[in-house]
Amino acid sequence: MNRTQTRTKWLAGIALVGASALVITGCSTPAPESTEGTGGSDRPADVDLTLQLGSLLPSTGSLSFLGAPMEAGVQLAVSEINEADAGIQVELTSEDEGDLDNKAYETSITNLQSAGVTAMVGAASSSVTKLILDGNAGSGILTVSPSNTSADFTGINPLYFRTAPSDNLQGEVLGNEIAEDGHKTLGIIYQNDPYGTGLFEAIKATFEGTGGEVVAEASYNQGDGQFNAQVQTIAAANPDAVAIVSYDQFATIAPLLGNAGVDTGALYLVDGNLKDWPDLGVSLEGSKGTRAGAELPDDFIDQLNEVWTAEGNEPIDALTYSAEAYDATILIALAALQAVSVEGEDIAGSMQQVSGGSGEGEKCTSFAECAEIINGGGTADYDGYSGEVTFDDDNDPAGAAIGVYEFDAENVQTRIK
Repeated sequence: MNRTQTRTKWLAGIALVGASALVITGCSTPAPESTEGTGGSDRPADVDLTLQLGSLLPSTGSLSFLGAPMEAGVQLAVSEINEADAGIQVELTSEDEGDLDNKAYETSITNLQSAGVTAMVGAASSSVTKLILDGNAGSGILTVSPSNTSADFTGINPLYFRTAPSDNLQGEVLGNEIAEDGHKTLGIIYQNDPYGTGLFEAIKATFEGTGGEVVAEASYNQGDGQFNAQVQTIAAANPDAVAIVSYDQFATIAPLLGNAGVDTGALYLVDGNLKDWPDLGVSLEGSKGTRAGAELPDDFIDQLNEVWTAEGNEPIDALTYSAEAYDATILIALAALQAVSVEGEDIAGSMQQVSGGSGEGEKCTSFAECAEIINGGGTADYDGYSGEVTFDDDNDPAGAAIGVYEFDAENVQTRIK
């Protein structure tokens, strides 16, 4: 069974709402069918496009643990697009995003622009995207992030899309989970940037909306290495639970909380720090976290590693935002094929259409299947590994699955909802 067959069989079994996922769907009035792009009798018989695609994802810095799964997702999608030979070939240029400390993105974005990319997957960090977006848009580069979750990005620019949902959704799920677990008081440590403050506000509003009380809150700046003051603030309030909105700073914060007498089995993590922590030094058994994304087929990590290790990389063992990166790449290529253009603005004009956000498209679940529809003069409606995607008028995914994960005695997290 090939990748497309495996995936189609898997997608046929997905329940949009069930015990395995919490699905939150945005409501909006359907947009009128787009007239942008080329289709029907006006479509050229022989489409032959070459897309210069860039990726700006972290191989260094505080989000480096997310970089490999996302980059593998991009590479898997590119390999399938090129194998399909459906009128578009992708030439990928990959660069390191780094973070706000090492500022690798400054050199990397210059390299990508010099390479002539017209579309880009990345950045991973909301803070980095804010720094590069205006320059990309000014250069006509379409920017599609697989992991920007800051609410600030909703409708920010016509040349910006994301396949990850807003933090408002994740914060709502996590806040409700904390309340459902019976906690009445909460402390929150959060990163002082668009990502951290957005999630903090959503968690707090939701938890207090259930009747709970946030009894302590403490922020830190990205790049800080000392968190004693924040931990003391939280510990002094003696909350039932503590939510930590961070990246890999969690490795320092969690042991400090344990040393201060906080129950490290009642911590609540977010997508920026939710991973296995076998060497943390304190037990997380019973702690939980949230991360966007539908449940993935068992063989998806094998598919990712097939292309990832072929490039000489060490195998990956995590899937965080890999599906969103894969889908971002597929959608860019489909939009280019629909527009019969590899220019950023033209691709952006067809992104909503190929995602099913406008018009009455025909459902399809792989690049090859969708490309066949487009090349036949039809309208494709791509449903991906990350879900239905379906871009709304603000270029956000209109609905999203938010998974809830719990840590065991080995500090390994497993999806429970």
